[in-house]
Amino acid sequence: MEPEPEPAGGATELLAAAQALLAGRRLAEAEELYSRLIAHGAGPGADHHLATALNDRGHIKYLRVEFAAAMEDYTAAIQCQPSFEVPYYNRGLVLYRLGCFDEAMKDFRKVLELNPQFEDAALSLKQAILDKEEKQTRGY
Repeated sequence: MEPEPEPAGGATELLAAAQALLAGRRLAEAEELYSRLIAHGAGPGADHHLATALNDRGHIKYLRVEFAAAMEDYTAAIQCQPSFEVPYYNRGLVLYRLGCFDEAMKDFRKVLELNPQFEDAALSLKQAILDKEEKQTRGY
Protein backbone atom coordinates (compact mmCIF):
# COMPACT_ATOMS: atom_id res chain seq x y z
CA MET A 1 0.00 0.00 0.00
CA GLU A 2 1.44 3.37 -1.00
CA PRO A 3 1.46 6.31 1.42
CA GLU A 4 -1.07 9.04 0.80
CA PRO A 5 0.28 11.97 -1.20
CA GLU A 6 1.21 15.10 0.73
CA PRO A 7 -1.83 17.28 1.38
CA ALA A 8 -2.17 20.13 -1.10
CA GLY A 9 -0.98 23.36 0.44
CA GLY A 10 1.05 21.71 3.16
CA ALA A 11 0.33 20.77 6.73
CA THR A 12 0.04 24.31 8.08
CA GLU A 13 -2.57 25.31 5.53
CA LEU A 14 -4.50 22.05 5.88
CA LEU A 15 -4.55 22.42 9.67
CA ALA A 16 -5.78 26.01 9.38
CA ALA A 17 -8.53 24.95 6.98
CA ALA A 18 -9.63 22.13 9.29
CA GLN A 19 -9.68 24.48 12.28
CA ALA A 20 -11.81 26.99 10.36
CA LEU A 21 -14.29 24.22 9.52
CA LEU A 22 -14.36 23.11 13.16
CA ALA A 23 -14.98 26.68 14.31
CA GLY A 24 -17.84 26.83 11.79
CA ARG A 25 -19.25 23.58 13.27
CA ARG A 26 -18.78 21.79 9.95
CA LEU A 27 -17.66 18.71 11.84
CA ALA A 28 -17.69 16.06 9.11
CA GLU A 29 -15.62 18.20 6.75
CA ALA A 30 -13.21 19.20 9.51
CA GLU A 31 -12.79 15.59 10.58
CA GLU A 32 -11.98 14.59 7.01
CA LEU A 33 -9.22 17.21 6.76
CA TYR A 34 -7.79 16.29 10.17
CA SER A 35 -7.79 12.63 9.15
CA ARG A 36 -5.92 13.47 5.92
CA LEU A 37 -3.33 15.40 7.87
CA ILE A 38 -2.98 12.59 10.42
CA ALA A 39 -2.68 9.94 7.70
CA HIS A 40 0.09 11.95 6.10
CA GLY A 41 1.89 12.32 9.42
CA ALA A 42 2.27 16.09 9.08
CA GLY A 43 5.86 15.80 7.80
CA PRO A 44 9.25 15.93 9.47
CA GLY A 45 9.52 18.19 12.49
CA ALA A 46 5.80 18.92 12.49
CA ASP A 47 4.84 17.06 15.66
CA HIS A 48 2.82 20.03 16.86
CA HIS A 49 0.68 19.99 13.70
CA LEU A 50 0.06 16.28 14.10
CA ALA A 51 -0.68 16.58 17.83
CA THR A 52 -3.05 19.48 17.18
CA ALA A 53 -4.84 17.56 14.42
CA LEU A 54 -5.24 14.54 16.70
CA ASN A 55 -6.48 16.69 19.57
CA ASP A 56 -8.94 18.58 17.39
CA ARG A 57 -10.25 15.41 15.75
CA GLY A 58 -10.68 14.04 19.26
CA HIS A 59 -12.73 17.11 20.12
CA ILE A 60 -15.05 16.40 17.19
CA LYS A 61 -15.52 12.86 18.49
CA TYR A 62 -16.12 14.25 21.99
CA LEU A 63 -18.84 16.53 20.62
CA ARG A 64 -20.46 13.43 19.10
CA VAL A 65 -20.25 11.71 22.51
CA GLU A 66 -17.86 9.13 21.05
CA PHE A 67 -15.77 9.13 24.21
CA ALA A 68 -13.62 6.05 23.56
CA ALA A 69 -12.64 7.30 20.11
CA ALA A 70 -11.98 10.81 21.47
CA MET A 71 -9.71 9.41 24.17
CA GLU A 72 -7.76 7.44 21.56
CA ASP A 73 -7.07 10.64 19.63
CA TYR A 74 -6.19 12.59 22.79
CA THR A 75 -3.80 9.84 23.89
CA ALA A 76 -2.20 9.74 20.44
CA ALA A 77 -1.75 13.52 20.57
CA ILE A 78 -0.05 13.19 23.97
CA GLN A 79 2.25 10.47 22.63
CA CYS A 80 3.09 12.65 19.64
CA GLN A 81 3.86 15.73 21.74
CA PRO A 82 4.03 15.03 25.51
CA SER A 83 4.53 18.72 26.34
CA PHE A 84 1.19 19.74 24.73
CA GLU A 85 -1.16 20.32 27.67
CA VAL A 86 -4.48 20.60 25.82
CA PRO A 87 -5.00 16.89 25.02
CA TYR A 88 -4.30 16.02 28.67
CA TYR A 89 -7.03 18.46 29.66
CA ASN A 90 -9.46 17.13 27.07
CA ARG A 91 -8.78 13.51 28.02
CA GLY A 92 -9.26 14.51 31.66
CA LEU A 93 -12.68 15.95 30.83
CA VAL A 94 -13.75 12.69 29.21
CA LEU A 95 -12.47 10.68 32.15
CA TYR A 96 -14.29 13.02 34.53
CA ARG A 97 -17.55 12.63 32.62
CA LEU A 98 -17.13 8.86 32.81
CA GLY A 99 -16.67 9.08 36.59
CA CYS A 100 -13.02 8.02 36.47
CA PHE A 101 -12.00 10.73 38.92
CA ASP A 102 -8.51 9.45 39.80
CA GLU A 103 -7.47 9.25 36.16
CA ALA A 104 -9.05 12.63 35.41
CA MET A 105 -7.22 14.23 38.33
CA LYS A 106 -3.94 12.76 37.07
CA ASP A 107 -4.48 14.39 33.67
CA PHE A 108 -5.52 17.74 35.21
CA ARG A 109 -2.42 17.70 37.42
CA LYS A 110 -0.25 17.03 34.36
CA VAL A 111 -1.83 20.03 32.61
CA LEU A 112 -0.97 22.23 35.58
CA GLU A 113 2.56 20.85 35.68
CA LEU A 114 2.98 21.84 32.03
CA ASN A 115 1.06 25.12 32.31
CA PRO A 116 0.36 26.39 35.84
CA GLN A 117 -1.76 29.22 34.39
CA PHE A 118 -4.34 26.85 32.81
CA GLU A 119 -7.29 28.01 34.93
CA ASP A 120 -9.86 25.58 33.52
CA ALA A 121 -7.61 22.68 34.50
CA ALA A 122 -7.28 24.02 38.04
CA LEU A 123 -11.07 24.38 38.32
CA SER A 124 -11.64 20.92 36.82
CA LEU A 125 -9.15 19.38 39.25
CA LYS A 126 -10.92 20.97 42.22
CA GLN A 127 -14.30 19.75 40.96
CA ALA A 128 -13.00 16.22 40.37
CA ILE A 129 -11.64 16.11 43.92
CA LEU A 130 -14.98 17.28 45.35
CA ASP A 131 -16.96 14.84 43.22
CA LYS A 132 -14.69 11.95 44.16
CA GLU A 133 -15.15 12.78 47.84
CA GLU A 134 -18.92 12.98 47.40
CA LYS A 135 -18.94 9.65 45.57
CA GLN A 136 -16.98 8.05 48.43
CA THR A 137 -19.30 9.62 51.03
CA ARG A 138 -22.31 8.15 49.26
CA GLY A 139 -20.57 4.79 49.08
CA TYR A 140 -20.66 4.15 45.31
